[in-house]
Amino acid sequence: MRVGFIGLGNMGGPMALNLIKAGHSLIVFDVRREAAKAHLDKGAKWADSPQALARESELILTSLPGPKDVEAVALGPNGIIHGAVAGTVYADLSTGSPTMMRKLHAAFKAKGVHVLDSPVSGGVIGAQRGTLQVMVGGEESIYNEVKDVLKAVGHNVGYMGPIGAGTIAKLVHNMISIATRGLIAEGFTLGVKAGVKPEALLEAVRGASYGQGYMLSHMLPDVIFKGDFDTVRFALKLARKDIGLATELAREFDVPMPMASIAEQTMVEALNRGWGDKDSLSPWMLQEEAAGVKVRAAK
Repeated sequence: MRVGFIGLGNMGGPMALNLIKAGHSLIVFDVRREAAKAHLDKGAKWADSPQALARESELILTSLPGPKDVEAVALGPNGIIHGAVAGTVYADLSTGSPTMMRKLHAAFKAKGVHVLDSPVSGGVIGAQRGTLQVMVGGEESIYNEVKDVLKAVGHNVGYMGPIGAGTIAKLVHNMISIATRGLIAEGFTLGVKAGVKPEALLEAVRGASYGQGYMLSHMLPDVIFKGDFDTVRFALKLARKDIGLATELAREFDVPMPMASIAEQTMVEALNRGWGDKDSLSPWMLQEEAAGVKVRAAK
């Protein structure tokens, strides 16, 4: 396929090289022509602007720093919209804004150009190895048309839903990852200050049967998606006792634990609802109530 690639930075550069490696014909553009040297050496063609690149491409991909950059490249002077012809597919690989992607979708639809939001996850190493996760939003039939091309940059390419859904999935993915780091930091500073070597602590946490992997693989589909908080795997009253002992230890050693304290107070609120004998995941219902949505799988 003739693929136009805009943005040859730390992520985009390796992704574009993997597309060449997969046998696709590449047209490239970046604000720094020197960023394209490796691609041009491998047979890629240079375009003088996003508009010129779009004119020659069947599939256009962008990998840019943020929403403002994507919007400027897509809609600005000499932008993609001025060159793309009807039937072309434009997929943005950046992490951006679902609202902005819907705006682009509407603008390009008027020209008969299909837009997908396709953010990636896996970092520079994943970009180099072609092992990124690609989360795609847009029309499913268009996703199916370009899925095999996207597999050149990521081994895990999935359809998330209508336009904007890919970006929403990526933002949730990153938010959970980033916030979890803070909680891990609280736990490890507490454990080390209280006298456990970090290597031993890591072994203990890794060996936990109810870690993050278990939560995502089992508790979400088996408990949350079904709304089954009455089948008790670990009682809320016992979980509240355990986290209370941890925050008590933190006070003894003067370790700040803001995230753990919030979790403890949420459990106290759930206990006050009379949920002590329900499963320890029952505080999830408090968040659902506050957000005005229930996280349940379709029946």
